[in-house]
Amino acid sequence: MGVMRSWADRFRLRQNVKASLWIVPSIGLVLGVLLAELALAADSADWPPSGWHYSATTASGVLTAIVGAMVALLGFVVTIGVLVVQQATSTLSPRYMRLWYRDRLQKAVLATFTGTFAFAFSLLRSVESASVPDLGVTLAGAAVAVSLVLLLIYLNRFTHSLRPVAIAELVTRLGETVFAEGARAIRGAVPRGGGAVPSDGPVMRVRTVRGGAIQAFDVPGLVAEAARHDCVFVATRLVGDFVPPGTVLVEVHGGTSGPDPERVIGRIALGAERTIEQDPAFALRILVDIAIRALSPAVNDPTTAVQVINYIESFLHTVGSTRLPGRYVLADGDGAARLVLPGRDWDDYLELAVCEIRDYGGSSVQICRRLRAMLEGLLEALPPPQHPAVRTQLLLLEEAAEREFTDPDRLAIAVQADHQGIGGRSSHPLAPPPSDRPGHEGTAP
Repeated sequence: MGVMRSWADRFRLRQNVKASLWIVPSIGLVLGVLLAELALAADSADWPPSGWHYSATTASGVLTAIVGAMVALLGFVVTIGVLVVQQATSTLSPRYMRLWYRDRLQKAVLATFTGTFAFAFSLLRSVESASVPDLGVTLAGAAVAVSLVLLLIYLNRFTHSLRPVAIAELVTRLGETVFAEGARAIRGAVPRGGGAVPSDGPVMRVRTVRGGAIQAFDVPGLVAEAARHDCVFVATRLVGDFVPPGTVLVEVHGGTSGPDPERVIGRIALGAERTIEQDPAFALRILVDIAIRALSPAVNDPTTAVQVINYIESFLHTVGSTRLPGRYVLADGDGAARLVLPGRDWDDYLELAVCEIRDYGGSSVQICRRLRAMLEGLLEALPPPQHPAVRTQLLLLEEAAEREFTDPDRLAIAVQADHQGIGGRSSHPLAPPPSDRPGHEGTAP
């Protein structure tokens, strides 16, 4: 149980802190009160200059106005947050909200507002006819100026970043970062001799008591625990899988003594939903969700879906350039295999990226053309081992187009590759223009 508190519970606590919208503003509130006390203590010094001294009436009026303004600005930011939630859940993806809650700028704005409020309110009690906190009033005015600047930056940020294409860029960047970090960690823990795992059956199966989505593995901790008992841990589920209570999460192979099941389970974090920390496929899931919502008949915005496919293609190029065996063996410091983790292979990533968009957007000429351009681009850029899965998806795309477009002329348009969906050049850049091909009369556009 101690290990569980030291890692799994700490991981969940970090997740809650990152997603919380009240912790950082509360810290700002406390800091505002403390800074007010410091300003009052320092007010006896010969600062500010004589031109910055205030009468009791002026100081009281300024501080009162600041208190009211901060409360109003807090309400304004909360209103924006409600609008963001409505837009994200209706036109984007509810999964994106988990990332939006973590935005540091939003927390900084809220903390500045609450801190300025607490600072000004704390100074009000010391305003008397014979004693005015001149330094505090001056600092309160400066805090208002900082708050307004942060508010303008906040509005500019969210006005631009709430566009689907901006969210797609952000999510893609996060997914690629997590994928690259995971790939480096796996390369840095390659065992000697290919990582042989005992071929006999498991000597022990470790089951989870509580259910939930697997959010992360404590890889160093599991490796160290396996080395301590001279055994190999084999994880049975992927990061991101939802497991009910009683599910076998780890099989123990070999070893001289069985590990404590609580210590093993304590190094696997379970939660209510997936996180992106060790799960780059979750980023791809969000991108696909945004694309298929844009393809909904209620929205009917294939151009947004095409913009999201642009970033899906970028993500797939990153994933496809890395060898994905679907099973990763990690070693301890001596090079002995200690931990086996299941992983997604190239086929899994490609199917996740293409399947639903093809199914929901198969009736759109724009989507068919953009998907074909993406798949043909993957064939050109990725190594040969990745080609069979791409060709399979191309075949499925052609079959979907043939089912949807029974008219030969429309079908001929739909099966062309176009990186803009519709409006780009659908042929190879070195191919002759249509006017120079057989059967086309040359006319000026």
